[in-house]
Amino acid sequence: MKNRKRNLTMLAVLMFVCAAVALNWSYNNRWGTPDSEMVSAEDEAMMEANAEFEDSLVSTGGEYFAEARLTRQVSRDEALELLQTAATSETASQETIDSAMNAISAMATCTMQEAQIENLLIAKDFDECVVYIGNDTVTVAVPAPAEGLSEEAVARITDVICSETQYTAAQLSIIEVKA
Repeated sequence: MKNRKRNLTMLAVLMFVCAAVALNWSYNNRWGTPDSEMVSAEDEAMMEANAEFEDSLVSTGGEYFAEARLTRQVSRDEALELLQTAATSETASQETIDSAMNAISAMATCTMQEAQIENLLIAKDFDECVVYIGNDTVTVAVPAPAEGLSEEAVARITDVICSETQYTAAQLSIIEVKA
C-alpha cells in the first residue's frame, strides 16, 4: 500500500514537471525573434545617450557629476518614451511589443546596477562618481587628484564593477575628472 501511494505520488510529480516543461517551451517559442526596427531604434537611442555622456566629459569638478547624471537621465527618459510609444502603438506587432518590453526591462536593470555601483564606490571612499553601462562597456567617471588615480583606486573600481556585473576589466573605462 505504501509503495503504491509513493509510486502514484512520484507519477503525479513527474506529470506536473513534464507539464511545466511543455508550457515553458511553448511560452518561450511564442516570443519569436526581436523586431529589427525596434532594435535599431533602441541602439540609436543608446548611441545618442553615450555620445551625450561623452560630450559632458568636458565639464569639470562637482558640476560635472550633476550634469552627467542629468544627461544620463534625460537620455534614458527619451529612450524609454520611444520604447513605450512602440509598445503601445495600435499597429505594433506582438514581436515589436515584446522587444520593447524586453528593452525597457534591460534599461531598468542597467539603471539599478549603475545606482548600486555608484553607492558602492562612494562607500569605498570616492567623493562622487557616475557610472554608465552601455552595450559592451562600463564607463566610470570619478574625481581624481592632480597626479591621477592610484593603482589601488583603479583596483577598487575594477573590483566593484567585476563583482557587481558580468563585465570584465577589459570592458571597463575609467575617466578621471580633474577638479
